[in-house]
Amino acid sequence: MLVIKSLHIIFVVSWFAGLFYLPRLFVNHAMVSDAATIERLKLMELKLYRFMTPLGILAVALGLWLWFGYGFGGGWLHAKTTLVLFLIAYHLYCGKLLRDFAADRNTRSHVWFRVFNEVPVVVLFVVVFLAVLKPF
Repeated sequence: MLVIKSLHIIFVVSWFAGLFYLPRLFVNHAMVSDAATIERLKLMELKLYRFMTPLGILAVALGLWLWFGYGFGGGWLHAKTTLVLFLIAYHLYCGKLLRDFAADRNTRSHVWFRVFNEVPVVVLFVVVFLAVLKPF
C-alpha cells in the first residue's frame, strides 16, 4: 500500500505542476502579439497538456486503487473526491482553452487567466488539509 500511496502522491504533484503552469502559459499567450512568440506558446501549451494528461490519469487511477483496494472512507474522502472531479473538469477546460488559442479564438484577457491560474492552488490547499486532517 505504501508504494501505491507514494506513486499516487508523485503523480498528483506532477499533475499539479502542469495545472499550475499551463494557465500561466495562457497568461503569457493572452499578452503577446508577435507571431513567433504566439507559435512558440502554442507548441509549449500543446506539449505540456499532452504530458500532464497521463499524469492526471495515473494520479486518479492510483487514488481510486487506494480508495477501493484498501477501503479508505469517511466524509473527508467524499469531499476530496468531489474536488478531484472538479480538477478533472478544470483540466478538460484547459484543453478547450488550449484549442481556442491554437485556433486563434481566445477572447479572454490575461487578467482573467491570472485569476483562473489560482483555482488549482486553492483546491490543492483544501485537498491536502482534507487528506491530512480527515476532519469528518
